[in-house]
Amino acid sequence: MKKRVKRAEVRKSTGKKKIGKWLYWTPRVLSILLILFLSLFSLDVFDPTNNYTFWETVLGLLMHNIPVFILIGVLIISWKYEIVGAVGFVLGGILYIGQMIFNSLTNSFEFYMISYSFIIAGPAFLIGFLWWMNWVRKR
Repeated sequence: MKKRVKRAEVRKSTGKKKIGKWLYWTPRVLSILLILFLSLFSLDVFDPTNNYTFWETVLGLLMHNIPVFILIGVLIISWKYEIVGAVGFVLGGILYIGQMIFNSLTNSFEFYMISYSFIIAGPAFLIGFLWWMNWVRKR
């Protein structure tokens, strides 16, 4: 009788650990993938028609990667403090949508330009939600 109880407890605990590992690693891996995706946009400074000097190219790379550097900092801090990742990635998504709205209002307004912002902000919101779930589970 006692052996059956122990086996049932083991089954419950292993299922809980699998969900815990999944919830632990998913926001971290998705954060790294989003950061790598955003860093791809900086490669346009290597366009051969630009005729930039070496230092102009370096400055262009640094300017294009400012959001990437900020998100790397958020990822490093949120590896231990998950609430920072939750707030940081959601705030990053909101700021990106706000920037796209501002840009579309100052230029010719086209609604589809705002909808494009969800390609980047959507995953940021999802990652922020996963960080929040991880923070709630730890508490």
